[in-house]
Amino acid sequence: MLTKLVKFNTERKIAENAIPKKIKKTDPNASTCQPYSVFVCIEGIDMRARNLRAVLIGSASCLSLVAGLAAAQETGEDDEFLGTIELGESKREVQTSTAVPVTNIDQEEIDDRQASTIAELIDSVPGVTLVNGSTPQSSGISIRGFGADGTYGTNPRVLITVDGATTGGEEIYRIGNQLFTDPSLYKSVSVIRGTVGSFEFGSGVVGGVVQLETKDASDFTGGEIGTRFRQTLEAQSNGTGWASSSILAFQPTEDAEFLLNYTYRDQDQYEDARSNTITGTDFKDYSFLAKGRYTFGTDREHAVSTWYNVTHSNDKDVPYDILGASSGGGFYFGNVDRVVDSRTAGLRYAFTPAGNDLVNVEATLTYTEQDIDSTYIPGSCSGFPGCDNAVSNLLNADHNYKTTKLTVKNSSFFQTGSASHDLRFGVEFINRERADANSAPGGTDRRWAIFAVDDIEVTDALTLTPALRYESQKVKGTDEISPGATLPYNGEFDNSALMGGLSVRYEFNSGFAVFASAAYTEVFPIIDRLDKPSSVWVPEKGTTYEAGFSYLRDDLFSTGDRLAFKLNYYDTALKDVRATGNVLTEVDVSGVEIEASYAHSSGFYVDLNGTKASGDQTAPGGTTTDWIFAPVGSVALTVGKNFSQALDVSWEVVAAEGTNAINGSGYLGGYAVNNLRATYRPQNGVFAGTEVRVGIENILNKQYQTQLSTRPAAGRNFKLTVAKTF
Repeated sequence: MLTKLVKFNTERKIAENAIPKKIKKTDPNASTCQPYSVFVCIEGIDMRARNLRAVLIGSASCLSLVAGLAAAQETGEDDEFLGTIELGESKREVQTSTAVPVTNIDQEEIDDRQASTIAELIDSVPGVTLVNGSTPQSSGISIRGFGADGTYGTNPRVLITVDGATTGGEEIYRIGNQLFTDPSLYKSVSVIRGTVGSFEFGSGVVGGVVQLETKDASDFTGGEIGTRFRQTLEAQSNGTGWASSSILAFQPTEDAEFLLNYTYRDQDQYEDARSNTITGTDFKDYSFLAKGRYTFGTDREHAVSTWYNVTHSNDKDVPYDILGASSGGGFYFGNVDRVVDSRTAGLRYAFTPAGNDLVNVEATLTYTEQDIDSTYIPGSCSGFPGCDNAVSNLLNADHNYKTTKLTVKNSSFFQTGSASHDLRFGVEFINRERADANSAPGGTDRRWAIFAVDDIEVTDALTLTPALRYESQKVKGTDEISPGATLPYNGEFDNSALMGGLSVRYEFNSGFAVFASAAYTEVFPIIDRLDKPSSVWVPEKGTTYEAGFSYLRDDLFSTGDRLAFKLNYYDTALKDVRATGNVLTEVDVSGVEIEASYAHSSGFYVDLNGTKASGDQTAPGGTTTDWIFAPVGSVALTVGKNFSQALDVSWEVVAAEGTNAINGSGYLGGYAVNNLRATYRPQNGVFAGTEVRVGIENILNKQYQTQLSTRPAAGRNFKLTVAKTF
């Protein structure tokens, strides 16, 4: 087969979807490509129907910054140079090449959004709804109506991983989501919505998976020997605040790289559009990341990575109920001084022998720990005489969570007849320990799991992806009596289940593709259930069906443009859900998600994301009520223009339907909020390499409150960011 060489304008971003046929490591043609090549080796690819970006980003073996066109043309007399392709780019690529509903947010979008919290980074993903996303401690993430609510900032139906380490997952009463970390530490965030793409990462994922990946030194050194330093300064007007992020990247050899990152963020209480100060929205925190990687072996087939990630937050005189859901009824829990420390450590070994498609082993050991220390401020509660004594044990409770996780996974590429397989097979061991605290029983949750996911390319058009996961757990209490409790947490229960799913995708030559999937998972009960009746020591059982279509086409209206569109319908049923009063109930949610983008090589682009869902909650007696956490109809539209490589300007409007507030405070009207963003990168002169970003959020100073938030959103807010790499 003729190997075609395509030269790209490497100053333009290359899309991460519609991946061409994989190049096997044993393919002799693959050896003609050196690391970081500007050339892409592609076998028999239809240039109009396929998107080539993932090859540049995902195939390190086919990239070389030092290779040139002349060298590439020497690969053989049958090689054909097709010319230079200039591709339009938008803010966010639509993942049309997979049946999994996934959204990837890359480093460029992370920088442009100027977010103060991780939650703010993903609020534009369809199906994602935030509980108070502007502050780290009170942020909660709900996906497709499952996850955070007005009482708990987290639950295991939404899985959050940081470099593979599982964080959060337990219920912390009215405190927050345990995602105490800073956006400046991360280079990418991926959101998998629903269950079908989750079995490689965990069980019980009904809402979705949020995956965060920290920065690497090579992101700044470009893989070259040397030292780079990047300094970023941010400022904002509403909730007057500032942030500083300092990154030192050091690469002493081609095989070793090290990174240090220190970020400090300080933000005051913000005001809504009516100039009301919103209490509990100020915070100070710092984050630290140390990371290293060493590659060795005759063919550099071995690699060892390690990292340590810390975030510290110290809040003075803030509401204990940081979610704000208990503010009604005349009763107020009171205020606390709260110190939060979150630590993540990891060690990873990778073995990728040259010329062996069957072995690509990765073993990852991670440890996460969260300390949440609260001190009640006497006299700050209200509602009835003697409330100090009533709430002091609860508000003085200190929480500690420790999770150790070992994952060993192998990826194999092989053929069976005419079908090609990309099989990931692995085992996982998880040990979670939790200290006793008032209204939060302590104990251990030990689990082991085995999983397999196989992407089977039956033909060039048809792809099947079966996935299986078997998981077993054993939960045991500490046998201790926590302050304020009446019984020791000496319960014990165990569960096990086989879970899995199947997705099918068929792509036509026109760029149009259809897909469907079915998945089943079980949400195992967590340590919190130990002080509840044994009737709720059972797994929740979730079934999700999905179907949709996508379309990807280059040069549709004119040369150099690209249109991508993806529509996904889902229907999720979750049984044996523990509701208020420990009654088991059933929740059904169905909805539609849309992602679309259009970009032209002239620099013009449009991004569109939208969702609409509804849900019911059915009690054992058959009474059905609305599931108020299902995402309301919303849409986000971005229109922008890249003026060469120096200037990018975009306008965004975010609109949503009205709904009832989750804390019972009344009806929340619909809204449309306008945001403006501009990024300037001087290409020449003394300021070359500097990046200046200006953002105006809520330009028209609209008074509004989002669906699951328990407080009004911020009014008009000016943001300024200046960054430079030395």
